[in-house]
Amino acid sequence: MGAFAAALLALLLAAMAAPPAEAAVGVNWGTLSSHRVPPPVVVDLLRANRIGKVKLFDADPAVLRALAGSGLQVMVGVTNAELAAVAGSPAAADAWVAQNVSRYVGRGGVDIRYIAVGNEPFLTSYQGQFQSYVIPAMTNIQQSLVKANLASYVKLVVPCNADAYQSASLPSQGVFRTELTQIMTQLAAFLSSSGAPFVVNIYPFLSLYQSSDFPQDYAFFEGSTHPVVDGPNTYYNAFDGNFDTLVAALGKIGYGQLPIAIGEVGWPTEGAPSANLTAARAFNQGLMNRVMNNKGTPLRPGVPPADVYLFSLFDEEQKSILPGNFERHWGIFSFDGQAKYPLNLGLGNPVLKNAREVPYLPSRWCIANPAQNLDNVANHLKLACSMADCTTLDYGGSCYGIGEKANVSYAFNSYYQQQKQDAKSCDFDGNGMITYLDPSMGECRFLVGIDDSKSSAVSSCGCGCGVCCGVWVLFFWVFMYLRMLGSV
Repeated sequence: MGAFAAALLALLLAAMAAPPAEAAVGVNWGTLSSHRVPPPVVVDLLRANRIGKVKLFDADPAVLRALAGSGLQVMVGVTNAELAAVAGSPAAADAWVAQNVSRYVGRGGVDIRYIAVGNEPFLTSYQGQFQSYVIPAMTNIQQSLVKANLASYVKLVVPCNADAYQSASLPSQGVFRTELTQIMTQLAAFLSSSGAPFVVNIYPFLSLYQSSDFPQDYAFFEGSTHPVVDGPNTYYNAFDGNFDTLVAALGKIGYGQLPIAIGEVGWPTEGAPSANLTAARAFNQGLMNRVMNNKGTPLRPGVPPADVYLFSLFDEEQKSILPGNFERHWGIFSFDGQAKYPLNLGLGNPVLKNAREVPYLPSRWCIANPAQNLDNVANHLKLACSMADCTTLDYGGSCYGIGEKANVSYAFNSYYQQQKQDAKSCDFDGNGMITYLDPSMGECRFLVGIDDSKSSAVSSCGCGCGVCCGVWVLFFWVFMYLRMLGSV
């Protein structure tokens, strides 16, 4: 290779070395919200925080268009509702790959690394509803990737809930649920042959929330007064214990060395007594510290998870609260991309950076009309809170205890903002009124919604096309020059 070609390659590598660099830490980007930050603004937020990996739960076209050229590594998802069709028809799998993968990858496109086939399809509460579709769906999609010449680059995974395996008491006794042993063996064989990790979602918070006997300090990473002794190994936190239970279960089906990635892990900031800003920061920072020091676990010392995807990027106020009010409050950022607490992800920024250029609606709120008697607002409250999010008013929420009239105002405003500040949505038979004075009090924030009718000024290239697209132009000319020299 000549000196000029070498110089061009060095220039290319320098240009492509800009953040986000490849990292073990990623985030889950969920979109179950009526206040969605425009995808290009989200991509800029991810890049500003040097987050290099993002996990999606579907293949939203607007999200994928914003990710094009961003340099972020992406996991897209086949939803559980799509599994039957994809499993039953190779043509349906071909169409899914063409529509959601092939059209986005390539030069200047989306760096899709993984396809999640279902989301926790073996969850016990599904009672086997999706179980029989998983392996056939993976087989069909893999064949579709081969046809599209993408099989060597895009890998298939199945995010599993930790209830897929169990132990009588110790991590070393971990086994898969009896009815899953065969399919987990097939899944592990598939993953091993393709070089993909086993993806698991681990939530120590849920262990603490669901059991009053669970030692609180065992849920975190600062050490525990109730360690679990398992032969020569001692466990001081639930994450390590859960992780090694999976390692043991994989070992019992012959795949003890299969790489493991954490598809979801995190801590909510409200909605339960143990869900608050202090606990969320302590857990997530403790987790990040463990990832950064590459300590691993007793059964895999010095071997951290292949990837760790924090759950979640944003609060999602449209999520079901059947498991608990906390379901809507997992975000490390609030719905509008503002950091909830200081967090060092180990990616170069000591704290999280906030989203910029968020297109808020005008600064106005809907509150209870002080001139009205509020004795007959029960039905209005029911309507407002059935449509919008009022979970912060309940015990464990940031607005708990603000008073009866303030409760009404909060509910009215949540509905008003969800309805994009339609004046009629603040009437409530004369019990509501619009104000331009922020009624927030203390930690209780009365939100202003996001105007999703405005297109963001940020380019859909996702990183400012002046940088990303310039890199691809440079790559093109380097490629052409090397081809002329016969080097490629």
